[in-house]
Amino acid sequence: MGAYELLVSPSANRVYAGAAPALTVAELAALGETVLAGRIGEASVQEIAGVDYVGFEGDLSDDDLAHVANVSTAFALFERTPEETFRPVPLRRLDCLDDDLLTILKYQGKTHELFTKLLLNVTVLASRSAGRMLTDRLRVLDPMSGRGTTLNQALMYGWHAAGIDVDAKDFDAYATFLPRWLKDKRLKHTAQTAKLRREGRSLGRRLDVTFATGKEEWAAGDTITVSNVLADTREAAQVFRAGSFDVVVTDAPYGVQHGSHAGAGGLQRRPLDLLAEAVPGWVRLLRPGGAVGIAVNVRTCPRADALALLEDAGLEPRDTAAYRGFEHRVDQAIVRDLVVGVRPE
Repeated sequence: MGAYELLVSPSANRVYAGAAPALTVAELAALGETVLAGRIGEASVQEIAGVDYVGFEGDLSDDDLAHVANVSTAFALFERTPEETFRPVPLRRLDCLDDDLLTILKYQGKTHELFTKLLLNVTVLASRSAGRMLTDRLRVLDPMSGRGTTLNQALMYGWHAAGIDVDAKDFDAYATFLPRWLKDKRLKHTAQTAKLRREGRSLGRRLDVTFATGKEEWAAGDTITVSNVLADTREAAQVFRAGSFDVVVTDAPYGVQHGSHAGAGGLQRRPLDLLAEAVPGWVRLLRPGGAVGIAVNVRTCPRADALALLEDAGLEPRDTAAYRGFEHRVDQAIVRDLVVGVRPE
C-alpha cells in the first residue's frame, strides 16, 4: 500500500485556487467509486511546509497512477516513502497538444479551464467509457459550447469533439481561432464552414475540422475531428446522429444567452426551463451507458431539481457521496455544482 501526495496546480484565479484542494478530494473520490474502486483510499487536504497537498493511500498500478495523473488539478505527484521523503511519480497525461489551446483565449464569462477538465473527467468516470479513457478516442458533445473550452479540453485528450451554440459571435470566434491555432502550430488539418440545412430548412452553420498531432499520424489517417454548429441546442438531435457520443458535457447558462431563440413565448430566463426542453434531445445522442454532466448555478438551478430533470429524461442520476463534493463559490451571484446522469445500457 503506497502513500501519495498530490500537489494541486496553482491558479491565477484566487477563488478557484481556494476551492481547488477540496475539489481535488472530490474528484479522487469519484475515481475511487469508479475505475479505482477498492484500490484507492479516502483523500484529504494536508498542509506540508506551508503548502496544501492532497494525500491518499492506495495499491495502485501504473495504469491507476495514469488516472491520477489526469486529475484536473494534478500539478505534481509524489510517493511518500517510509523515511518520510517524497519520490516524484511521473505524470502520464493524456494531453497531446500544447496547453495554450486552453489558456490563450481570455474573455468575460469564460469557464475556468481546470473546472472544465474536472467536469469532463467526472462525467466520463460515471459512464461506461471510463475504462477506455486512457486508450481510446472518446466522443464528446458540448451542447452549449460557447467559445469552445470544453471542445478544446476534449481535443487536448486526443478525443473527438462536437458542439452546438446559438450565439453567432461565439461560433465565429471559435471558427476563426481553431484553424489559426492549428496553422500556427504547423499541424496538418482541414477546416470548412458551411450552411446547415435539414428537411429543406436552414438550422444555421457548421464548422468541421480534422487534424492530426503529427505528420506521421496524418499520413496514417490517425486524425481527430471537431464539429461546431451554430444552432439552437434544443435541435441537437436533428444535427447529430443518435447514439454517437460517449458523454455530453456542458456548463449550463447563468443568464439568457442560450434562450434567446425561445420563439413566441419570449426569452427563456430560467435555466431549468431550457434544460427541461433540451436534455431529452441530448440523451438521444448518447450511446447506451453514456453520461450527461452539467455544471449548474445552484442559486438559479438547485441541485435536487437538476437531478430530478435528468431522471425525468430517462437517466440514472449519480448522487452518492462521491458526487456531492463539488459545490463551490464562483462569485457573489454564482455557487456552482455539477450533476451527472447515466443512460441505462
